[in-house]
Amino acid sequence: GDERLIVQKELLTDIVKGELGFKGFLVSDWYGVHEGRTNKFWATIEAVNAGVDMLMLPYDYKEFVWHMTWAHRLGLISEERIDDAVGRILYAKFALGLFDKEKSSTDTIEILSASHKDLARRAAAQSLVLLKNENNLVPLSPTISHIRVAGSAANNVGRQMGAWTIEWQGVDGESDAQATSILEAIRERVSDSTNIEFSRTGDFVTPDKKVPLGIAIVGEKPYAEGWGDTPFPILSNEDLLAIKKLQVSAEQVIVIIISGRPLLITEEVDSFDALIAAWLPGGEGAGVVDGLFGDTPLRGTLPLPWPRYAEQLPLQHNGATKNNTDVLFPRGFGLTTP
Repeated sequence: GDERLIVQKELLTDIVKGELGFKGFLVSDWYGVHEGRTNKFWATIEAVNAGVDMLMLPYDYKEFVWHMTWAHRLGLISEERIDDAVGRILYAKFALGLFDKEKSSTDTIEILSASHKDLARRAAAQSLVLLKNENNLVPLSPTISHIRVAGSAANNVGRQMGAWTIEWQGVDGESDAQATSILEAIRERVSDSTNIEFSRTGDFVTPDKKVPLGIAIVGEKPYAEGWGDTPFPILSNEDLLAIKKLQVSAEQVIVIIISGRPLLITEEVDSFDALIAAWLPGGEGAGVVDGLFGDTPLRGTLPLPWPRYAEQLPLQHNGATKNNTDVLFPRGFGLTTP
């Protein structure tokens, strides 16, 4: 225990605040200072002395104040350490102008400015990873005659953005007027003569009449922290069925996966004509379409291997699997487009 705290003080105080000259303040995670600890009094003292300036204990702030008061009285936390923590927090507040008597209208930040949306769009396009591309199907031509689009994430800004957006666990199914779904962006990008049909479930009016292209945009519901934990990260049956229905009613099918992690697709991947991992591209679905139609070249690579089956999980940071077996796609893999 003592050795761990010495290391934390070395990192937080000696290196970050000292060597690197960090002028801001350090915040703990939600109840992180109590994690795995039975004595909250000592846990608080050790965290503050290691260099944490603000402790995220929102429901226990009275107990925290009591602990700090007694720690100071007993000489367990120095006045200098308290002054340093408080000073850093006040410095940040003054720097933000929170104590200014007169508020300037120029201080507001326009979150949805054109430059911010453009940056979000470029980030989405550049983070795409092309995992499969039979017959160089991608990039697409905007003059293609007929496209059928299916899948739970096609017209779902909430799924594109993931969790910690609007709400803690994100929002599933809500479309937002201030954001662009991938379906909307496809409609914007194609020519006036292109017919776009959309069915979330892949049920089209004339499924027997094959069209040149199907795009399945599938993926996970948003989740944060433990809510998304599962030993089998897979596509829903609805999405798997939508892909199959598209494969019946279209000559070629591109699958785009919207997810916060690789999903198990070993049984299905051979039937895909093209596959793109789009991760959580955010509110600008046009970025995904920029990559799809070749407006932005695809250059992304996998930061971790794509598992072949669940027994390989959890993946290791160095790219190895739990049992050193072959993965579906190795770390660093990614096809490119011109």
